[in-house]
Amino acid sequence: MTEPTSPSPASPPPAHIPAHSGVVPVHRWTGLVIGVVALVALAALVSVFLLWQRLDITQQELARRSQDTLGKAIEARTLSEQSGALVDSIQARLSVAEVKLSEVTLQRSQLEELMLSVSRSRDDNLLQDLESAIRLAQQQAQLTGSAQPLIAALQAADQRIARAAQPRLNPVQRAIARDIERIQGASTADLPSLLARFDDIARQVDDWPVRNQVGPSPAAADGASEAVKGSTGSADDLSDEPAPAPAAEPSAATSQATEQGWSRLVAGWDRFWQRVWSDVTREGRELVRVSRIDEPDAMLLAPEQAYLLKENVKLKLLNARLALLSRQAAAVQADLKAVDGAIARYFDPRHPLVAQARDEVKGLRQQLLSLELPRPDESLAALVVAAGGR
Repeated sequence: MTEPTSPSPASPPPAHIPAHSGVVPVHRWTGLVIGVVALVALAALVSVFLLWQRLDITQQELARRSQDTLGKAIEARTLSEQSGALVDSIQARLSVAEVKLSEVTLQRSQLEELMLSVSRSRDDNLLQDLESAIRLAQQQAQLTGSAQPLIAALQAADQRIARAAQPRLNPVQRAIARDIERIQGASTADLPSLLARFDDIARQVDDWPVRNQVGPSPAAADGASEAVKGSTGSADDLSDEPAPAPAAEPSAATSQATEQGWSRLVAGWDRFWQRVWSDVTREGRELVRVSRIDEPDAMLLAPEQAYLLKENVKLKLLNARLALLSRQAAAVQADLKAVDGAIARYFDPRHPLVAQARDEVKGLRQQLLSLELPRPDESLAALVVAAGGR
């Protein structure tokens, strides 16, 4: 602030202004100016003081805030360091947790593989047991000739699969159900009755006449037996005739008796000559017989060879019986075919026993076509597929 200038000593004194004039004196204006300047200076000082005081307060506030900020920065740095340490520890723990998690995951995968292998081994053992049981039952059915062991084994396998409750074994269960239905509906041969029929045929072989057998043919033997029966019956009729009743008159009775005697004598001579003629013709037919030879080998067969032929037929029947017991259908059919061929070639087809035996052999061949028992091929195939994991 500028100081008021003092009047220079060299300046002349002011002129005296009269009091009653209208002009204000100069020293009054100077005092007013000085007063105004003083007031302005005072106001300036007050404003400066106030500004200084406000500045001081602002500086104090800034210093306080700076101190607070510095404290907060230090605290933030401390917290940041603590956070960094915590992050490092968490990172280390996370790394350890990741390692443990990988170990747990590996152990879990190994445990799952172990459980799966145990489950698969259990299923494989079950499948192997079922296959062994079904094959054993199939062998028993072939030995016994009955389908009941096979049906029982299939039903037991179905129950075991139902208890296992494995979805991948459902195709096996359906195949077993189809095999059970098919086997139960199949027709099988009655083995004991077939064996009895084989034994009956073998016992009749010795009674079969060969084609070149010496003696009357069956038809001639039947006719001769009927003629003998007729002659015997006629003689019985003659012997059984009632005695004549006592005559009432002697002459009539004598003539009637004479006539009856002549008629009986004539009838007796007729029967005698008929018997002689039948015996002569029968002997001639036994000595000489004319027939057509369709099988030269059969006609040239010697008696010793006929015995061997019959024994051979018995052996063929015995082989067929053994093949039937062992469930070999092809061998049974081959032996029966050989027996049928031998009967047709070497034995007399007109004899009732030979004709009956040939019909019996043909009936056996037809009946043995159903000898083969149904096989559980579908169930076995399903077990193989399930064991393969497909």
